[in-house]
Amino acid sequence: MQAIQRLLSIMAQLRDPTTGCPWDKEQSFKTIVPHTLEEAYEVADAIEREDHVALRDELGDLLFQVVFYAQLAKEKNLFDFNDVVTSISDKLERRHPHVFADVVITDAQAQTVHWEQLKVQERKAMTPSATPSVLDGMAQTLPALNLAQKIQKRAAQVGFDWPGHDGVVDKVREELAELVADWDDKDKRQEELGDLLFTCVNLARHAQTDAETALRCANRKFTQRFRAMEQRLSAAGVAIETASAAQKEAAWQEIKKQ
Repeated sequence: MQAIQRLLSIMAQLRDPTTGCPWDKEQSFKTIVPHTLEEAYEVADAIEREDHVALRDELGDLLFQVVFYAQLAKEKNLFDFNDVVTSISDKLERRHPHVFADVVITDAQAQTVHWEQLKVQERKAMTPSATPSVLDGMAQTLPALNLAQKIQKRAAQVGFDWPGHDGVVDKVREELAELVADWDDKDKRQEELGDLLFTCVNLARHAQTDAETALRCANRKFTQRFRAMEQRLSAAGVAIETASAAQKEAAWQEIKKQ
């Protein structure tokens, strides 16, 4: 607790109207959002690289974002850091009655079902006057791949889903054909490409794979191979900018074999 209090005190000093940091004093909820997203991605990057020293530091940076928002809210008399902690503590106890109450849940699958049921009840409580939707409560600012996967998962929970991956594979082929057919129409091309990407995310879900993670892995693999191709061409005295298509392809295939 002393470490947290120290951090809260530092944050308050940074925002002090007289002696605080000029940059920190100028910030608002909206201006910090890009930094929060960046810090979250840096946490994910440290985990993927298995760099635990960096992970410790990146988690500190991410925690600082929470403290920053809480300080801004305190200044506006909205809530403070203790309210944030109380809110998540209450939610965790509420969503784990098998741990903190007398509800009996036998396995992880049953826990997942119960968890989703509790979240549905919470969403209904938050919008009592509106017609409830299975898709309520999703942040539209999520990365598009993540949001697509959440939308599809919610729809699947009420039975709106293919029974197996074969149907999704067929849908991918169908969407690809529609994209090719409408290629010359710029607006339709974008729409059909979006449909194709959305269906590919559904295929990832049926493959029990996180679409965002799969694409990050593909990005990393391409980057590693491309750098290796550059090095191979350079060792042969050929710059990537002047290499012929055949030279690039030959180098690329050699790298893939390795």
